[in-house]
Amino acid sequence: MITLFNSAVYSDVLQVLIAFSPIILAFVLLVIFWPLWVNYVRSKFFFSLKYAFLEIKLPRDLMKSPLAMELFLNSIHNTSDGSNFAQYWKGEKRPSYSLEIISIEGVVKFMMWTEDRRKAGVMGALYSQFPGIEVKEVEDYTKNFIYDPKTTKLWGGEFKFTKENPYPIKTYIDYGLDKDPKEEFKVDPITPMIEFLGNVGKDQQIWFQFIVRAHVKDQIKPGTIFKKNDNYKDEANKIINEIMIRDPKTKKNVETDETMLAGLSDGEKETIKSIERKVSKLAFDVGIRTIYAAKKELFDKPNSIGGIISSFKHFNSENHNGFKPNGDKWSAKLVGSPWEDYKNIRANRLARLVLEAYKRRCFFYDPFPGEPIVLNTEELATMYHFPGQVAITPGLARVPSKKGEAPSNLPI
Repeated sequence: MITLFNSAVYSDVLQVLIAFSPIILAFVLLVIFWPLWVNYVRSKFFFSLKYAFLEIKLPRDLMKSPLAMELFLNSIHNTSDGSNFAQYWKGEKRPSYSLEIISIEGVVKFMMWTEDRRKAGVMGALYSQFPGIEVKEVEDYTKNFIYDPKTTKLWGGEFKFTKENPYPIKTYIDYGLDKDPKEEFKVDPITPMIEFLGNVGKDQQIWFQFIVRAHVKDQIKPGTIFKKNDNYKDEANKIINEIMIRDPKTKKNVETDETMLAGLSDGEKETIKSIERKVSKLAFDVGIRTIYAAKKELFDKPNSIGGIISSFKHFNSENHNGFKPNGDKWSAKLVGSPWEDYKNIRANRLARLVLEAYKRRCFFYDPFPGEPIVLNTEELATMYHFPGQVAITPGLARVPSKKGEAPSNLPI
């Protein structure tokens, strides 16, 4: 009886599996091939576009504060992903830009990389905020750079936050640059970076790259299928609730307002105020990469790599947030024991990968996905803006004569 019963059960189960096999097979194929399809259409869309590389030369008498750069960043905060059809059938994606500061043998330049179809809008927005600048399309400086481990050494790294995204870094407002002080009284956090880049020696190059795209709600909300969540702002509310000892469900204080406020230190009050200021402005997903390359005999690891890391310290806030190298990414050992990396095979491979990622300006998608941080326009404008006369670095490219107005023949 047991044998007959088991045979009957197995037979019924087998019939059910056979009946539903097309559905099961379709589901399995969807799980396996859907990511491959998405990567395929995104790559096809990416390579179907033309890209423009812009060099920005600054006037000698530039007096604009970083607020002007913040207004420019507002103009490129494009949150449009296209429809779901456009995303998953055509591969369209949220536009990204690369804001770059480079030094080639001590010559410092400000660069921008963008889709060619958005070039006119970017140039127009730049001229509207900085009438005296000169913007011209040039060849990508990375195009002709070839890494040869026999003659060249290359170090590449990425940076991440020391704390969670909602904690802000030290911005130009904290340095008092929003009040437009006279040049002799300005303390600009980008100046040490420019000075460092201006001292890069012969046959050496240092590149800074900030790949940005507009931050949007892109996390599926728990318990839903299509409704999206913003973990960045949710995390900010959680931190504030914890500081204020507030019930996150009712958003009411566990104690009375008077008791709660009296129990907060000045530092806690300042933290809440800073986080609220950060989330109140438009935000970008940002990937930070940097590369140092030099001839083997000139490679200066302590000063150059140490200088790169030190360049970010001026944006760090002891009480809030700061930057540190992401040790999980591109952690190639330049100097190691032979048994750790035989003939530098691993180091050379990682050097080629980080160079390829940098050249492609790829950070948010395969084949070189990174770990983006969230910076609002105020923070990003602090890290990438055009310095005034306070930056006297000889190698900083500037326009020799003053421009009266924006050119009338902007490309269409």
